[in-house]
Amino acid sequence: MKEFDHRLALQKVPPKPGVYQFWDINGELIYIGKAKNLKNRVGSYFNKDSYRVNAKTRVLVSKINNVTFTIVDTEIDAWLLENSLIKKHQPKYNVMLKDDKTYPWIVIKNERFPRIFWTRKIIKDGSTYFGPYASISMMHTILGLVKEIYPLRTCNLPLTPENIASGKYRVCLEYQIGNCKGPCQAFQSEPDYNQGIEEIKDILSGKTGFIIRRLKNELDQSIAEMNYELAHRLKRKYDLLENYQSKSTIVNSSISDVDVFGIATDEKHAFINFLKVMNGTIIQTQTLEIKKRLDETDEELLTLAISEFRARFNSHSKEIIVPFEIELDDPGIRFTVPKLGEKKKLLDLSLKNVAFFKREKLEQYEKLNPELRTDRLLTQMMKDLRLNQLPRHIECFDNSNFQGKFPVSAIVVFKDARPSKKDYRHFNVKTVEGPNDFATMEEAVYRRYKRMMDEEGTLPQLIVIDGGKGQLSSAVKSLKLLGIETQVTVIGIAKRLEEIYYPNDPYPLYLDKKSESLKIIQQLRDEAHRFGITFHRLKRDKSTLSTELENISGVGRTSADKLLRHFKSVKKIREASEEQLMEVLNLKQVKAILDYFKEAVETPKIQ
Repeated sequence: MKEFDHRLALQKVPPKPGVYQFWDINGELIYIGKAKNLKNRVGSYFNKDSYRVNAKTRVLVSKINNVTFTIVDTEIDAWLLENSLIKKHQPKYNVMLKDDKTYPWIVIKNERFPRIFWTRKIIKDGSTYFGPYASISMMHTILGLVKEIYPLRTCNLPLTPENIASGKYRVCLEYQIGNCKGPCQAFQSEPDYNQGIEEIKDILSGKTGFIIRRLKNELDQSIAEMNYELAHRLKRKYDLLENYQSKSTIVNSSISDVDVFGIATDEKHAFINFLKVMNGTIIQTQTLEIKKRLDETDEELLTLAISEFRARFNSHSKEIIVPFEIELDDPGIRFTVPKLGEKKKLLDLSLKNVAFFKREKLEQYEKLNPELRTDRLLTQMMKDLRLNQLPRHIECFDNSNFQGKFPVSAIVVFKDARPSKKDYRHFNVKTVEGPNDFATMEEAVYRRYKRMMDEEGTLPQLIVIDGGKGQLSSAVKSLKLLGIETQVTVIGIAKRLEEIYYPNDPYPLYLDKKSESLKIIQQLRDEAHRFGITFHRLKRDKSTLSTELENISGVGRTSADKLLRHFKSVKKIREASEEQLMEVLNLKQVKAILDYFKEAVETPKIQ
């Protein structure tokens, strides 16, 4: 088969708005895209210097064997056509819209004395549909409100004038319990019934303010006329609508008929939230998940989702509120990026919803695949700490001493963001006299990585020093002596404000207090402190016990250490027999120890 020549294919592509399709060698459609300028957009895939040529895109380009395109009049037409073609063909390399549910609608039937109910199937018979409703509970709440305020028929009888006039039907139980006014027997006129239907349409469209004001006027009038029975019914309707509106209205009612979109993304997914607002009331909301296939930008993903949502919800709003500018030239739509005011509150609400949805979804994925969480945490750390590779191996240093005595250093190791306790190490400080934390850190870092290099071990990607600039400088000094200062990233964390310091940078980095990257660094620091303190206390206690044994004539530091290693505690040494002590020391030392403890028992305590 003839090799695909992209230069020849590009000659046929015009510089006009439209939709392009990529086909593979088997004639399968593998990608669909839109463009304001088809020639420039298609050509960018074959330009090796283009920023778009990443690993995933290179795989796509390698499979292209044919390019076709459809020219349209405007970019908005390309936008709509792209969406419909993707939904129809589901190409392999297009983003995957993970939402194949059939959402319910509320329908007002096109008939005399219309019925109102919910359905998942749209029939083009002139009926009016409201929705779709992503929340089933919200839909039932609205339906319940409508049926409480307006008694409507639920039967499917053909209520023609002839059938009603002939007395063909009799009222049912719904009439007896007050859920229907009996239009089947002309107890309710058609104009009166249709007036309720029109008000219901307003409620379903979010236009409750006018109805509430009208009900208030009728209520006041009925009270003035002392028609208290009617006033009671109107008051009940008024309270129900007021309650419904208070739960739905979140902005000024002057904001009418707008679509609001928020987006949150990570390396593999995008989440887009949609809010439909009418007269300050959110009447529809849904969040969509998109599985990334290539390195799509947030703008591309949001543009695709806007098209999908507006088609799904049959929205024709002239204003769309978005978190950033979108290059979509359509005179019929105004894109708004609000900075202040009620529209900004709406955008913040959408972003809050999409962030929550993203967090829940990722938690679900990570429970099923724990390695996903690890990769996400490490990727986030790499971004937050400005690293050039994933910090899969991290080591943290901490020093401990008591008034300059018993100085020790501790190293804890995290691998894939989890403690690797078998790799923890302690250091007894050898070259430092007195309380010199900087020199102690310098010795510990040097000894650690000198031995690692001698044993041809793998250096960590990140070293964390518990301390500020001084401790960090000491650690860097040792790394320079070893010639590895450019092979690892080293940072210091100061405890007071949790500041992150870098070598030769006078200004600290402040991570968000809720940042997972900061939490891992804090966990490293706290674990190193715990591990170091444990060893420090053990060493101090052992020294204290050794000092007591050294008070015995003929028993020095070496003999005391032998006894403690063998018996583990002074108590067991006190309780040991002569034969047991002879296994460790000579007869003269054993006699001295037995006499010492015997004298201690016989010495009376001072009261």
